[in-house]
Amino acid sequence: MIILPVLIYYIVFEYLPMYGVVIAFQNFSPRRGIWGSPWVGLQHFESFLSGIYIGRLIRNTLRISLSTLAFGFPAPIILALLMNELRGKAFPRLVQTITYMPHFISMVVLCAMIRDFVQEGGVITEFFTLFGYDGRGMLGKQDLFTPIYVISGIWQGVGWGSIVYLASLTSIDMELYEAARIDGAGRWKQTLHITLPSILPTIIIMFIMRMGNVMSVGHEKVMLLYNEGIYEKADVISTYVYRYGIEQQQYSFSAAVGLFNSVINFVLVIFANALSRKVSETSLW
Repeated sequence: MIILPVLIYYIVFEYLPMYGVVIAFQNFSPRRGIWGSPWVGLQHFESFLSGIYIGRLIRNTLRISLSTLAFGFPAPIILALLMNELRGKAFPRLVQTITYMPHFISMVVLCAMIRDFVQEGGVITEFFTLFGYDGRGMLGKQDLFTPIYVISGIWQGVGWGSIVYLASLTSIDMELYEAARIDGAGRWKQTLHITLPSILPTIIIMFIMRMGNVMSVGHEKVMLLYNEGIYEKADVISTYVYRYGIEQQQYSFSAAVGLFNSVINFVLVIFANALSRKVSETSLW
């Protein structure tokens, strides 16, 4: 009975709408509907994969996604380990509150703040001028878009992402630490030989789930930050789909690219799960 509402939600809002994926193989017309629109097979997939921007889109998507994975995934783990070392009650709660707060900021507000901070005369821009930066707006430079995107994402999500690791840390048997202290292990060795191995299954599961989003860089934040001058490094698959699929009402094309992304993400999850099961015996299934 407890799980029934969750099952109903996923069936109604996640599984039943999947029949709509057939429009990826049609020239969908809202007037004709799904079953009345003409079939075109793989035409939209061929159009996307043969497009002049395909190389740039995949390259930018992978660069932003893998950079976020490389720097953003360990950040909540590190924060959880650091907060686990804090003593007392008031200060850890203060730290948790401060690190959680950016998660609840609207994406529009967050991106407006980032634009203000890194524009010419912004507080971050002015700070870096002390170290030789030329003072121009950072979002006007192609090479700075990915660092700005990744760092702001870490700032926004590191506190919220640490919750699952803090919960995992509470399940560690404290007698293990007592035994380690008796054997002469310091805080670093306790972390290395007790804490990390204890939360490793959680880390692996979260990593496998993260692999399912490698090709899915959200268009909202990118579109709120980029401009035409930095398309070469900032334009990703989701923003391309939004411009050509939604703004130009090419619904079938948009669905085809979305299905393309989903298939790749699905394959990556299968691969990561199989590799994890083989190496660590920890997996989603």
